[in-house]
Amino acid sequence: MATTHKTRMLIIGSGPAGLSAAIYGARAGMQPIVVQGLQPGGQLTITTDVENYPGFRDVIQGPWLMQEMQAQAEHVGTRMMWDTILDVSLDGSPFRAVGDSGDVYEGDVLVIATGAQAKWLGVPGEQEFSGKGVSACATCDGFFYRGKKVVVIGGGNTAVEEALYLTNHSPDVTLIHRRDSLRAEKILQDRLFAHPNVKVLWNAKVDSFVGEAGKGLTGVKVVDTVTGAESVVETDGAFVAIGHAPATELFKGKLELDESGYIVVEPGTPKTAIPGVFACGDVMDHTYRQAVTAAGTGCMAALDSERFLAELDFKAAQAVTA
Repeated sequence: MATTHKTRMLIIGSGPAGLSAAIYGARAGMQPIVVQGLQPGGQLTITTDVENYPGFRDVIQGPWLMQEMQAQAEHVGTRMMWDTILDVSLDGSPFRAVGDSGDVYEGDVLVIATGAQAKWLGVPGEQEFSGKGVSACATCDGFFYRGKKVVVIGGGNTAVEEALYLTNHSPDVTLIHRRDSLRAEKILQDRLFAHPNVKVLWNAKVDSFVGEAGKGLTGVKVVDTVTGAESVVETDGAFVAIGHAPATELFKGKLELDESGYIVVEPGTPKTAIPGVFACGDVMDHTYRQAVTAAGTGCMAALDSERFLAELDFKAAQAVTA
């Protein structure tokens, strides 16, 4: 039988943003409910080595970090729900969400932390060598290729930015692009073409990732889109940089989204156009996409939620005494 769960603070998503919002929200007495979704813990649960999260000298594991965040959130009073939201009603507080289980969740405030997923090529070897030479985040994993040969796949701003970032670690960076020109902004292209450690492989479509079991990635097989010739680019690491897809399908037609599908928020805040609805983490951030920045916006969402509820309670009290 379906159950209705009521809370002051409803959070959809359980990555660093959602759990940070929950920790702050629980400590403020909002008794948050977190609906975890299809991928509890978010993208960090499929990330092995994490070396840039503040507070840890040694390399930590992504799944372990998320387990610790969840444990902390539960310790201070968060309820974790194993469910996936299929529909939401944002007509006004309390906000309503319906789960795959049939259960209904109502929150006086709603925090959206559904995240985003890197787009993948879907070619052989990509998943096999994920975390073993294939990555979708240069700022996360670039350090592990210090002094080694790397390739970046893509032709937009993300790909060029990743390639330029990797020059901080690698003396040999190759950008592989399936066309004969880049889509990136001209200023980024100028920086890329001027860098001595970067070369571009034009008209090259990635056919597969190759390597050895136990040793990881050794190369990328490409096909020339003009001649059809095949070749293998030897590399120690390959970074797929063809963009990210925010998990916002649920909110189409209900919240303002930008041209890339990210939730639009008031600059410098997690506030959406609907009072009491907040968005945090990668679902609204297409610039930084780091665990620590996601956690920071989760904190912001909790603080703004607390202020919103305080104002809501004040208005309700005034209405009673009027």
